[in-house]
Amino acid sequence: MNIHSHRQEQFLDVIDRDEAERRFHAVLDLRPLETEQIPLMQALGRVLAQDVIAPLDVPGFDRSNVDGFAVQAADTFDASEERPRQVQLNDEVLTSGVEPKEAVTTGTATSIATGAVVPREADAVVMVEYTDVTGTMLEVRRPVAPGANITYAGTDIGRGELVLRKGEVLTSRETGVLAALGLAQVAVVRRPRVAIISTGNELAPPGVPLRPGMIYDSNATVLADAIREVGGEPIHFGIAADDERALHAVLGRALQCDIVLVSGGTSKGAGDLSYRVVGNLGRPGIIVHGVALKPGKPLCLAAIQQELDEKTIPVAILPGFPTSAIFTFHEFVAPLVRKLAGLAEDAASEVKARLPQRVNSERGRTEYLLVSLVAYDEGRGRGVEDRESRAADRSNESAWTAYPMGKGSGSLTSFSRADGFVVIPRQREYLEAGDQVEVHLLSRGVKPVDLVVIGSHCVGLDWLLGRLQEKGFRSKFLAVGSAGGLSAARRGECDLAGIHLWDPKTKSYNRPFLSDDVFLLPGYGRLQGVVYRPSDARFQATSAAEAIAQALADPKCVLVNRNRGSGTRILIDQLLGNRQPPGYWTETRSHNAVVAAVSQGRADWGVAIERVARELDLGFLPLQEERFDFVVPKSRRDRPPVQAFRDLLTLPETIRGLKEMGFSPS
Repeated sequence: MNIHSHRQEQFLDVIDRDEAERRFHAVLDLRPLETEQIPLMQALGRVLAQDVIAPLDVPGFDRSNVDGFAVQAADTFDASEERPRQVQLNDEVLTSGVEPKEAVTTGTATSIATGAVVPREADAVVMVEYTDVTGTMLEVRRPVAPGANITYAGTDIGRGELVLRKGEVLTSRETGVLAALGLAQVAVVRRPRVAIISTGNELAPPGVPLRPGMIYDSNATVLADAIREVGGEPIHFGIAADDERALHAVLGRALQCDIVLVSGGTSKGAGDLSYRVVGNLGRPGIIVHGVALKPGKPLCLAAIQQELDEKTIPVAILPGFPTSAIFTFHEFVAPLVRKLAGLAEDAASEVKARLPQRVNSERGRTEYLLVSLVAYDEGRGRGVEDRESRAADRSNESAWTAYPMGKGSGSLTSFSRADGFVVIPRQREYLEAGDQVEVHLLSRGVKPVDLVVIGSHCVGLDWLLGRLQEKGFRSKFLAVGSAGGLSAARRGECDLAGIHLWDPKTKSYNRPFLSDDVFLLPGYGRLQGVVYRPSDARFQATSAAEAIAQALADPKCVLVNRNRGSGTRILIDQLLGNRQPPGYWTETRSHNAVVAAVSQGRADWGVAIERVARELDLGFLPLQEERFDFVVPKSRRDRPPVQAFRDLLTLPETIRGLKEMGFSPS
């Protein structure tokens, strides 16, 4: 081969930075690389290649949070130091890893240790400090509310729940979640392999004595570490002498990598050979030679298509001076590495934020409150009078809203999804809604996502946000229930709020709850119904109403309820009226947690959507078709991510996908 033939003539045709980037990217495939399976112990810092769906519940059983006694909360009401309530002690003593054999019936209690399985029919645990044992009787000196000191199965993670989304970078928080799910292997995006070639007869590797006129090759080390910082794997090809044939041979081997970096030899001097050799390696060849940068003007950008797999390999010839080399690397090469690795960017250590709701604390103990940060515009969603009353203090207004993520010490998902934490001093009993707080960030910085969604959870919404992320829009979702989402939209704290609120007066969903500062974006229909185990004869009924009547007639038939403020809880309360069957105070935060409780026999019935019930092969009796719609603040109507979401809902493939999931698109 005559490596001097077909030389290109556009060398040092200087163009501006943006045009250079546009031309370079136009010939490259910048989608994330293929998936590889790696051990969980090696997954830190890697990028998830697939959504992670929980294969089990975490915790997998109703768990006691304290040492004490499992009771029915009603048996402790009105208990006091002066007039303790008495219950009969069961013979069973429950420790960690022991399966309960005996139910806690009215007027009885079972000794239980921290971490042990809560027995059937118990709905609270009273701490041992507030009890006395006399013979076979337990005296309770302090009342407990239903659910006190219990973490319910599936409360942290529900089987079938989307836990981590494709594209997330795995920190120690996410790897802890994966370990809790029992996953030993993780599907991640392969790291791009970046070849590093230094050129120049004057270069010597560190550690070798220098001869006159020689310098140490610092670029190789700087570039290798910079590649690691942005998610790549550096591959060293050593120092190539100023010889065209030798450099051609090294470049041929380097093209087996995903990106090739050459340091030096990009100017038009007599010894600058790199651009000449690269220009003869193949098509499309040199794309840019010369960019209007200071430093970095001689930068050369090329692309070479491989004959076997037709893969196009980007080649960057960086200026030899270290400052120019690293500057141009971060401007033009680092973005390629991050894209191929499936990575985005990040940013700083503490930020000020405002709380959207009151947070109670316990006096005497410093508390660390995990929060998720949502970008906030002062004035959005406020009335004119309210905006004017706050104008004088606007200079101190924070740019963030800090949504509490829960305070449970065992909640792995709260920690994995939090952006930071707020320290509540031990002298404080609460932080008030609207208070400004200092958020200590858990990572180096917070970058606002493109789309903030707050409100009710739905697997259909999870799927939609995944499709939106594939289009380049990152999202954050906070599950606070329909009522909480509607309030957040009115305050201007989100772009979308997923809601399914039933108005019995108009017998319609969602529209009766709108105000002038929001509008409704129609979503899809989904079917709510009673879920039960198919083997349970009590639910062999012809309708949901008949099944509920049979369940309410049996004092041993246990309900698993939903959290207050959710649309499903409102529906349940309307169905029950003033009745509070066993399990009424057992509140779960998702449809997945409801079906997990019924499937495992911790409850006998509940209300959930058909999609999640069918996934666990539960019986399902339809109650009613409901609307899951999206409320959008009018001030955010024209934001590109909101427009992209609106467009997504109208695409034929979206409509087809929702139908395949069992939903009814508008």
